[in-house]
Amino acid sequence: MTLDGVIQNEDEGDGFRWGGWFFPFADEVTGAVMQERLGKSVDLLLGRKTFASWETYWPTHSNFWPNCMPATKYVASNTRDSSEWQPSVFLSGDLAEKVRELKQTDGPDLHVMGSADMLQTLFKNDLVDGLELMIIPVTLGQGKRLFQDGTIPAAFKVTQAQVAPKGIIIASYERDGEIKTGTPQIDEDE
Repeated sequence: MTLDGVIQNEDEGDGFRWGGWFFPFADEVTGAVMQERLGKSVDLLLGRKTFASWETYWPTHSNFWPNCMPATKYVASNTRDSSEWQPSVFLSGDLAEKVRELKQTDGPDLHVMGSADMLQTLFKNDLVDGLELMIIPVTLGQGKRLFQDGTIPAAFKVTQAQVAPKGIIIASYERDGEIKTGTPQIDEDE
């Protein structure tokens, strides 16, 4: 994610011209964090566009991310209902309700990568329990953002954080209840 919240990394026919903005900042630290994150056994919750680009890419590059192959890919789509890339389950209709049901099962944690449009539904319906972010020191001024209009107020706490040599802030957050407010505690001049 950029400093101004952009998570889009390629042109989706919308004139986005900054594809690849992350890669000049990648280093051994960010690589190790990515390998740790990709090493977790999780199921994936993906938007239709993200899934469409991944279903042709990851089956031929799975040596980098072996866990993507056995992970169940839950795909938010009202236009598709099948794929040769298995296991895949297509979720049509009320996505928020389907995700609530999935969260009640005993399966692995659900992780979202990319899928900016779908993420907005999750944020609006209070379905995000945690965030694993890499904040890259650039601003782009355009592109799909992680937090858009409709994100509900929610508190998060940092569970892990570090700064990589090229300036990427790597942080993990967990939900921490409701927003707390206060006032400054500054003594008046005498």
